[in-house]
Amino acid sequence: MYCNIDENKTNCNCTYEPCSRKGKCCECLTHHLKNEELPACVFPEDIEKTYVRSFKRFSSIVNGKD
Repeated sequence: MYCNIDENKTNCNCTYEPCSRKGKCCECLTHHLKNEELPACVFPEDIEKTYVRSFKRFSSIVNGKD
């Protein structure tokens, strides 16, 4: 499977600098789901910076409670 890592990185809003999965969306999603989280790209910038990427946090944002 082909992955355009450089193009993916231009759309990646992850602020965790030592992350080895930037631009590797399949690896990123697998990692976060395994940890019962969602990746940075589904969160607004101000929330992403907190590194709280839980399903509960995402749900509160979607439901306008955050």
